Amino acid sequence: MKVSIITACLNNADTLESAIQSVCEQDYADIEYIVIDGDSTDGTKALLEKYKSKITVLISEKDKGIYEALNKGLSKATGDIVGFLHADDFYAGKTSVSKIAKAFETENIDCTYSDLQYVDRDNATKIIRNWKSEPYTDGMFLKGWMPPHPTFFLKRKWYVQYGNYNPSFSISADYELMLRMLHKHKLKAKYIPEVLVKMRTGGSSNRTLARRIKANMEDRKAWKINGLRPGPLTLLVKPLGKIGQYFN
Repeated sequence: MKVSIITACLNNADTLESAIQSVCEQDYADIEYIVIDGDSTDGTKALLEKYKSKITVLISEKDKGIYEALNKGLSKATGDIVGFLHADDFYAGKTSVSKIAKAFETENIDCTYSDLQYVDRDNATKIIRNWKSEPYTDGMFLKGWMPPHPTFFLKRKWYVQYGNYNPSFSISADYELMLRMLHKHKLKAKYIPEVLVKMRTGGSSNRTLARRIKANMEDRKAWKINGLRPGPLTLLVKPLGKIGQYFN
C-alpha cells in the first residue's frame, strides 16, 4: 500500500528540515513524498535541494496560499492513502507511518487519525498542548469535536470522489474537509490512540484573537456550504473544548 505524504512550505527554513528528516526516517518503505514550495526566499530552496534525492515530487512556484498548495500536492499524489505533514510538524517516531498503513491494511476503513502534541517552537522536547482524541461516532461534529488535522490520513479515492480542500477558505479548509468527509459523507474512521505527530506552536489559525474569530466564521461557513446545520452550541464549544489540552 503506497502512502503519499504532502508537505507545503513557504519560507520555513528554520523548521522544514526536521519535517523532511522525520519522513526520511520512517521505517515504512512505500512512501511517496511530495513537497510544494510557494517560491520561498529565505533559504528553503537550498534546503530542498539538499534533500532532493529523498523527495519524489518537488514543485517550487508561487501559489495563492497553503490550501492551493495542498491541492497541488493532491493532484500529483498516486498513493492509496494520503496524509499531510506541514513544515512545522514532524512524526513522533520512526514507526508512525507503518502504524497508519497497518490500520488500513487490516481493517475496512476510509481514514485514520491519532493523538497530537503541540511542542515549543524552539524546544521540541517541551510539550505545550496534548491533543488526546477519541473514537469517532456519528454526530460528534455537532458537539464541537474534530480530529487533529495533521494526523488525518484518507484514502485518495475519496478526494477524487468528494473533492479536495476548498480554496475559498483561508484558515478552516481542513475543518471543512473533515466535516465533509466524516459528518456529511459518513466515511469510516479509525482512531489510533497514541501520539504519531508533533506540531510546533504558532499555527496561523490561533496566532491572534482576530485570526481565531475569522476561523470561527469560516467554521460556520463550512456547515452552510455543505447544506448542514450545526447545533446551537457547536461553534462555541469547538474552541472551548481545546482548553483542556493545556492541562491534559
